[in-house]
Amino acid sequence: MTELLESGHYTPELGLRLHTLAASLSQTIAWHAFDRGRHTQASQNWVAGLHNAYAAGDFDMGAGLLGDLAYQAAWRLDHATSAKILTHALARAQSPAARCLLQLRLARTLAARGGRSERRAVLRALAAAEQHLNSAGGDRPGWCAGVSEADLAVDSGQALLDLGDTSRAHQLITEGEQLLPRSRDKTRGVFLAYRAASLLDLKEPEPAAAAATQSLILARRTEAPRCARLVENLLPRFQPYSRTAGVEELLHLAAA
Repeated sequence: MTELLESGHYTPELGLRLHTLAASLSQTIAWHAFDRGRHTQASQNWVAGLHNAYAAGDFDMGAGLLGDLAYQAAWRLDHATSAKILTHALARAQSPAARCLLQLRLARTLAARGGRSERRAVLRALAAAEQHLNSAGGDRPGWCAGVSEADLAVDSGQALLDLGDTSRAHQLITEGEQLLPRSRDKTRGVFLAYRAASLLDLKEPEPAAAAATQSLILARRTEAPRCARLVENLLPRFQPYSRTAGVEELLHLAAA
C-alpha cells in the first residue's frame, strides 16, 4: 500500500480512499504487534497510520491512532505521556463514539497515574464518556464502532478500582463482562482479568481464580499474549491462597 501511494497514479479522490485504507491497515498491524509485545513495531505502525489519516483528512481516525499510542504508553506505565496524548486527541475527535472511548482511556490513565489525587478529573472524564456514549448513533468510525455500555462499565470500574472504590468497581466490572457479546472474546478475556484483580482486592480468591482461569483460557484461544500477561501478573497475588479451591488449578494452567 505504501509503495502504491508513493509510486502509483490515481485521482485525488482515490488517493483519499487509499490513505484511509493505509491508516486502517496500519492500525490493525500495530495492534497485532502490540498484542505480541512488539512495541517498537506497534508504535511505528500507529505513527504511519497517523500520517495517512491526516493525509486523508480523517481527524477522527487520527484521534483514534493517537488514542492507541496513549494506550500503549499507559500499558508501559507512562501515564503522564498517555494523558498528554489523550488530551491532544480529544481536541481533534468529533465523533461522540470516538470521544467516549478517548475519555474512558483518559479516566483510566489519570486514575492509574494519581489515584485519589486525580479523583475529580477521573470522575469528570467518566461522566463525559457516558454522555458521549448516550449521544453516539449508529454512524461511527470503524475503529470505535464496538464501544458500548460494556466498555463504559468495565473501564469505569477499573478507574474506580485505582481510586480505591473497590466494591463499586467490582460491581461495574462484573456488569460489563456480562454485557459483552460473544463476538468480543479477546476483550472478554481482558475484562475477566480485571474482574479477578478486583476480587483479589476484596480478598475473594476463589471467584478471582475462576475469573483468572477463564481469562487465561480465552487469551490463549484468541492468541493474545498481551492479555495472558494480565493474568500472569496476578499470579503472585494468588500464592498465599494456594490451598483455596481453584487456585492450584489456575497456577498449574499458567505453568503449562
